[in-house]
Amino acid sequence: MIMAGRGIGWRGFGLLALVLLAAMGGYIWWQGREPAVPSGFAGGNGRLEATEVDVATKIAGRVAELLPREGAQVKRGERVARIDMADVEAQRLQALAQVAQAKQGIAEAEAGVAVARSNLMLARITYKRSYELVKRNFLSAQRLDTDRANVRAAEASLAAAHTRVEAARAAETAASAAEQRIESLLSDGELKAPIDGRVLYRLVEPGEVLAAGGKLLTLVDLSEVYMSVFLPSERAGQLKVGADARIVMDAWPDEAIAARVSFVSDEAQFTPREVETRSEREKLMFRVKVSVDPAWLEANAARVKPGMAGMAWLRLDSAVPWPTTLPR
Repeated sequence: MIMAGRGIGWRGFGLLALVLLAAMGGYIWWQGREPAVPSGFAGGNGRLEATEVDVATKIAGRVAELLPREGAQVKRGERVARIDMADVEAQRLQALAQVAQAKQGIAEAEAGVAVARSNLMLARITYKRSYELVKRNFLSAQRLDTDRANVRAAEASLAAAHTRVEAARAAETAASAAEQRIESLLSDGELKAPIDGRVLYRLVEPGEVLAAGGKLLTLVDLSEVYMSVFLPSERAGQLKVGADARIVMDAWPDEAIAARVSFVSDEAQFTPREVETRSEREKLMFRVKVSVDPAWLEANAARVKPGMAGMAWLRLDSAVPWPTTLPR
């Protein structure tokens, strides 16, 4: 009797273990199942995405300053880094000296024009007097020829003086252009944030030498955050750009974030180019971009982190009201 009772106890224990295993398997299946799609809606999972912008140097040089740390917020136009430009600053001083020298050359050339013009006036007056005297036979014709040659020489001198002025002005233009180019280089040494955003990566440290085009920071633009989902053709065909949507993040399962459909792909993906059967048609998937409401982004920018996973729900029929709760 004792042995029979003991055997029944082991069989009961085994049955209980089977029940527990079945319950555990059912729970795992329940957790991993796809969320039910409400009628009149389409859904898909994805991750938050945002545009990344690299801050890079146009010129080669040593990094003198790199101000923001990773995770810091920066404003468009804010100075974020500086390249050591000591050698370019020396070139700027040289260019300024050349500009001043060119301006002095213009002044000297213009003074030469004034002298040449005065000499020409004197030569013409002398020639006129000689002409009258020769006419009255008070001077020889040879003297008139000499005075005529002096007039022509003075005219040539005046023309040469004007040429020197033009050359001096051209030299000033060239010197000014060189100065402006160097000022532009100095400006390129001051790196500013191209967007309002958050520092995602700090790629170098002060003291490092970069080639032209070297990257210093990677910023993430949080003014437009979106989630890309893939829908079958029959669902994507019902969507329009601007359709109402909601995003439920894994991190905030009780919050439905307002969003809009901002893009629906014109081409299917992950499918043969020619579809012959219904089973193949069901493989047609179209990428849909769901953009988070800008007002929500502005109020919750500190919470948003690209790469966070969640579900996007899209309303196919504007007449269907949103359910009080969304699956996740």
